Amino acid sequence: MFNKNIKLLLAIAIFAYAIYEFTDKHIGNGIALIFLSLIFVFFYFKNEFILLSFMRLRKQDFAGAQKWLNYIKNPSGALVRKQQGYYNFLHGIMVSQTNLTQAEKYFKKALKLGLSMSHDRAMATLQLAGVAMTKRRKREATALMAEAKKLDKHGVLAEQIKMMKEQMKRL
Repeated sequence: MFNKNIKLLLAIAIFAYAIYEFTDKHIGNGIALIFLSLIFVFFYFKNEFILLSFMRLRKQDFAGAQKWLNYIKNPSGALVRKQQGYYNFLHGIMVSQTNLTQAEKYFKKALKLGLSMSHDRAMATLQLAGVAMTKRRKREATALMAEAKKLDKHGVLAEQIKMMKEQMKRL
């Protein structure tokens, strides 16, 4: 909605006004304004459109998720580095249904920019392994699957990794 710098300026301005309210003996208003400024700080680190896109993706609504992602006009200027990683990760998931070459670029860029959670990195790596497998690059796919298995600490993707290994044996 706002540029990342505008979000910080709004948070600082609201926090400064909260301090003024404290000095003016309006403690309740000051506390409420501090919570309001924390919302802008939260949205500095977690982009609202990426969060809404993840919620749509959870419901398997790819068109809705794409709609929310399209609201971000300039990702390099509006998003922090990790958010840019998730932006590319989401675009890779959307494009992987139709264009594997483009999806591979998005996933590689997402991993390069960084993803916060290890299971997200494992998912992106597993997607890259799937793309490599469909392009008949067996050695690269095997290495990526091993890396995905190492990143998947909670075993969430264990079944998908096992299925991909079975498919790899058929190649």
